[in-house]
Amino acid sequence: MTRLTREPTAIDHLALIGNFLPRKCGLATYTTDTFTALRERFTDMIVDVYAMDDHPGRYDYPPAVTRAIPEQDRLAYIDAARAIEASGAQAVWLQHEYGIFGGTAGEHILALLDRISLPLIVTLHTVLEQPNADQRRVMEALLRRASRVVVMAERGREILQRVYSANPRAILTIPHGVPDRALLDTAGFKQRFGWEGRKTILTFGLLAPGKGIETMIEAMPAIVADNPDSLYIVLGATHPNLVAHEGEAYRDRLEAQAEALGVADHVAFVDAFVEHEDLLDYLQAADVYATPYTNPAQITSGTLSYAVGLGKPVVSTPYVHAAEILADGHGVLVDFGDSAGFARAIGRLLADDDARLALSRRAYARGRTMVWSRLADTAMEEIVAMVAAKPRRIATAPSFRALAPDFAAVERMSDATGMFQHAILSIPDRRHGYCIDDNARALMLTARLPGMDEVARDKWMTVYAAFVQYAWNPDTRRFRNFMNFDRTWCEDTGSEDSNGRALWALGVTARDTSLAKHRDWARRLFDETASLALDLGSPRSHAFAMLGASAMLGAHPGHTLATHILTRFSSELMSLLERARRPEWRWFEIVLAYDNARLPEALIRAGIALSRQDLIDCGCDALDWIASQQTGPDGRFRAVGTESFGRPYADPLPFDQQPLEAQATIDACEAAFDATGDRRWVDEAMRAYRWYLGRNDHDLPLATAQDGGCFDGLTPIGLNRNQGAESILALQLASVAISGLSNRSTAVAGTSRAVA
Repeated sequence: MTRLTREPTAIDHLALIGNFLPRKCGLATYTTDTFTALRERFTDMIVDVYAMDDHPGRYDYPPAVTRAIPEQDRLAYIDAARAIEASGAQAVWLQHEYGIFGGTAGEHILALLDRISLPLIVTLHTVLEQPNADQRRVMEALLRRASRVVVMAERGREILQRVYSANPRAILTIPHGVPDRALLDTAGFKQRFGWEGRKTILTFGLLAPGKGIETMIEAMPAIVADNPDSLYIVLGATHPNLVAHEGEAYRDRLEAQAEALGVADHVAFVDAFVEHEDLLDYLQAADVYATPYTNPAQITSGTLSYAVGLGKPVVSTPYVHAAEILADGHGVLVDFGDSAGFARAIGRLLADDDARLALSRRAYARGRTMVWSRLADTAMEEIVAMVAAKPRRIATAPSFRALAPDFAAVERMSDATGMFQHAILSIPDRRHGYCIDDNARALMLTARLPGMDEVARDKWMTVYAAFVQYAWNPDTRRFRNFMNFDRTWCEDTGSEDSNGRALWALGVTARDTSLAKHRDWARRLFDETASLALDLGSPRSHAFAMLGASAMLGAHPGHTLATHILTRFSSELMSLLERARRPEWRWFEIVLAYDNARLPEALIRAGIALSRQDLIDCGCDALDWIASQQTGPDGRFRAVGTESFGRPYADPLPFDQQPLEAQATIDACEAAFDATGDRRWVDEAMRAYRWYLGRNDHDLPLATAQDGGCFDGLTPIGLNRNQGAESILALQLASVAISGLSNRSTAVAGTSRAVA
């Protein structure tokens, strides 16, 4: 092939996802040929191949394969996404076929795509006109995510727009690539295979029902009658899935059919998955190529493309791809299952050398427009364009003004029962009902919210308090957590964390609310229930109970049970810290998880309440360490991503980032400032608070300042635009805390200046 001189491209690193040789399937061949074409056309570009793997450990992949992804292992998709993000790749090119990815309708690939921020181009090897619900869901998710979508036939474009409402500007038609070989006489290639003097008809591809081989075998007696030297070659191994199901029974049936029709000497089965160059030699040995496929909707056929690319006269059924590529006299179309029609069309071509050669030349001319180098050029032009169109990071203002606490979004998510858990965008999603976690947080917010109308405070505190009260199950001596929309409980006993949060809310209510009736209720229920804390086992449930006990001691100094909870659990946290600690790991556990800063906050609050400096010192040291883990390369707050959870002694991963982490950090910094008076904790709290306002990895505000709402998190590709209760409450509680912290730090600074 003659290599063209090209201008330098703006893309120097690409991630390519699909099957890859030596896996034996058409899509593996396609992805491998795509890789080869890219490397030949753009010699300085790095192309990382991520190969989908149906049998881990079976294939000896070449060095081109950066990583194999076991198709049924969802976590492997997530790991691959991390690798792609860290690799320096500028774009991702996905080869999509439902059957090569794990999960329902291949949905596991969405787990990967949801975790990469790079522009995506997808080549669709199947476009279903009548998808089932899961296939539609996966396809629509792909279409939303992709910057460009490649189809190989115009019918694919039409289906995408009509069936899936795809954006027509994002759809490209790029024909299936074909090898770049000269148009040569068949005689020399026939000699290699021992077919001298025979008129050859070829079909190749993995052998499976649906290829219509029976139609061609049925046509052979008539073809042989007019062309006694004719030979039909069926080239290809049986599809691995078929072999796994029934062995070689299908091939045996075809051979029996040829025997029964008396044409066994005129039908040859080559049972092999042949190497690329050998395949092309087989093709060039054929006088006529046949694709008698039975599926009218088949939108892509690599075998047909290769045949046209090498200038083979093609006789085919009129499935979608064949009808397009063979239009305007570039091939011959015969009705589905019409063995007599195949016999007539092929017989005429074998008998008329001039007609056969003329059709061959027309096919070859069309094939010149489809060579792999052209595919690489066209795709790369689009990849360059979509990378150039990716929004650039915009520097944000150096200062941010804290938002005034706002109850509007909390009220929007609440009804007479309590606060809903989840939302679809900003609309409450009643399907998921309520939980005590969110209603406990809402209770704390209404107790602490400055400037709230007292009538409204009374109303909503009563609603949330009633939920907490009703959640108490005296039979199990535990709080329930999840409630359906019809007010039926989903369980008799909630999680340890939800029980700890309920005690926390009771302590804060007893201390902070302005109405005596609510303070009295909270004290009473705390006294009735708080002993459950002594049976809890998880560190975070201990921390939540400690925060409630600390607040109760603030309302009722000397409270015996609260003092016992703080004393016992602070000792246990200190023991955890000692056991898990390493020189580079100053933390309570060997893993990071959710609500991390609550652990040092609880230790610091216990130290304040019990007048123990050792607890304050250890808590501040642990807070200092977790703050260092929650810092991005540019110094911004970066919440420990949910994908980090459960990885022993491992650095945190950036996504998905949750509003809860920023709030916990702010509260812990508030505790550290109260304990030490050190201004650095105010600065650290402000760094975490600015995360809500846009000082984050995406420069996107999570807070919707106009209505008090907050998006559910930062994903690799942007915002999770739902606004659930946890996120809204995290923002509002953070705003309350940052407001109070700012006021106290200003007062301390003023006092210091006056003394000076």
